[in-house]
Amino acid sequence: MALALLAVGAVRAAGWLFALCVVGAGVAGSLAVVGRRSVYGAWYDVIAVPIESIAGIPWVYSAFGRIGAGPAWRSWRAGISVAVTLALLAVFVPLLGGADATFAKLLTAVTPEIDAGSVVQWTVLFAVLGLGSVGAMYLLAGPRAAASGAPSGRCLRRLEWALPVGALTILFAVFVAAQFVALFGGDDYVQRTANLTYAEYARSGFWQLSIVTILTLAVIAVVLRWAAQESATDRAWLRTLLCAIGVLTLIIVASALGRMWTYQQAYGFTVMRVLVEVCELWLGLVYLLMIVAVLRLDGTWLPRAAIGTAMSTLFALAVLNPEGLVAERNIDRWEHGKNLDTLYLSRLSPDVLPAVDRLPQPQRAQILGPIRNRLDQDTWQSWNLSRADARN
Repeated sequence: MALALLAVGAVRAAGWLFALCVVGAGVAGSLAVVGRRSVYGAWYDVIAVPIESIAGIPWVYSAFGRIGAGPAWRSWRAGISVAVTLALLAVFVPLLGGADATFAKLLTAVTPEIDAGSVVQWTVLFAVLGLGSVGAMYLLAGPRAAASGAPSGRCLRRLEWALPVGALTILFAVFVAAQFVALFGGDDYVQRTANLTYAEYARSGFWQLSIVTILTLAVIAVVLRWAAQESATDRAWLRTLLCAIGVLTLIIVASALGRMWTYQQAYGFTVMRVLVEVCELWLGLVYLLMIVAVLRLDGTWLPRAAIGTAMSTLFALAVLNPEGLVAERNIDRWEHGKNLDTLYLSRLSPDVLPAVDRLPQPQRAQILGPIRNRLDQDTWQSWNLSRADARN
């Protein structure tokens, strides 16, 4: 997954998408190096490499100390000698060049031009990758103890957790019932009751429903972790109430997705709106995993499963080409008589070009012109298929 996410940069030109993929690749790489779940939990596992890179520095230093005076140590001392030599030359060569014009001309002829920005960039990149490598080797050489199975120390009795969860379940059931009434009532019903068009109604509730979805996920996770499971009755109540609130929340997720889709059909598609829809879809998948964890009464595997599905969703989004998808849907709306925001599309990356080829002039030129004007020449290490196609 780490390699697949990094490979997105060679295909998609959207900078924000590649940045997300780089973060996802870092998480995937850290989980791959850690291996089994550590005693520190999922939050540690996803950032274990940068954390352990600091602890790995004294580990590397002590390893050189144990080498002693053997051949490897003599090589290390030779390396120090080379570094001192380069440092001395870096000080004395400029001084001598400034003292004599003839010698300065000779230096200019034999010294390659150095771009200070590139030197800083590659130095920082070398330092970051070097520290990451140290952290990865430290984790591999000294593996952490595996996490224990079922969590211990459960302290919530049935009444203590069932009362708030039961109240939320009833509240969600009433809300879902109201959603079905609005759904079947259609635009006329919404205008009579809320004094809004259906598109305005959809936009007004999306973010609130998204927040409810996330908070409910936290509530279920806390109850699943701390609720007592000693008796069969406790376990039955836990499965029944948590599955009920999970199913109702899935309906709320579907409602949020429906609202955003309705709003986009009315006002157009944007990258941000597509992203929040993808996040909602991922949350729905996490709720399905949560219901499985509740039925099994074991959530120890859930954090890694949620992270894995997040990275898989991100890679699937990159494969689908989100900016191209936005352009496709907006052009579809334009073909059905809606407005087309060519200014917005012209601010996107060359990933939109296959979709924009459907447009006639002058709309096509209004979008492609600014995109091509922003293109710089790629170097060998920054070559990108989408940008290369845009230049042809």
